[in-house]
Amino acid sequence: MGLPARRIDQRGFSLLELLVTLFVVVLVTSLVTLNVGSGAGDYELQGQMEEIADTAAYALDEAQFVGWDFGLLLLRSDEPDSAYSLDWLERGPERWRAPASGKDVFRPMDLPADITLELELDGVLQEQEVFLPTEEFPAPQMVFYASGETPPGNLSVIDDRNGELLWRLEWDLLGNFRALYRGEEPELQDL
Repeated sequence: MGLPARRIDQRGFSLLELLVTLFVVVLVTSLVTLNVGSGAGDYELQGQMEEIADTAAYALDEAQFVGWDFGLLLLRSDEPDSAYSLDWLERGPERWRAPASGKDVFRPMDLPADITLELELDGVLQEQEVFLPTEEFPAPQMVFYASGETPPGNLSVIDDRNGELLWRLEWDLLGNFRALYRGEEPELQDL
């Protein structure tokens, strides 16, 4: 005689269990995406600060090599919520102008609109009006002389939303440029 067939009790997941699991997965994915996306602006600003420091060092080297001065012009329109723009210039026979060479290096840059710049040169904090264009061909605030010198100073990037220091670009008389996150030296573990 044969054994009676045993019925195996199979039970799957209920629709409610599947929906709750799907909801949790979507919620976690959304939070991770939101957190990762919010840091993109920080990385962009970091890249811009490092690019400014590198280009400034290059401008100082180029000024010594070719024998004429270069400069960095920082501008902001007087309209509310306007962003700062940066333009690299070289001293021409009659006025400052766009560099004739190195256009891929000396390219203009726009900074985010939710920041304020503070420029200090030779220990003197410059007024915000220094960023407002008053002439057709304004002179740059930062000059890199053919002698290999530049007025020492720093450029601070302040968050308009909370007043916190985001970045500080510092340099000395000989043009040793450093981009410092929150104005602090990087810790050894960050190097």
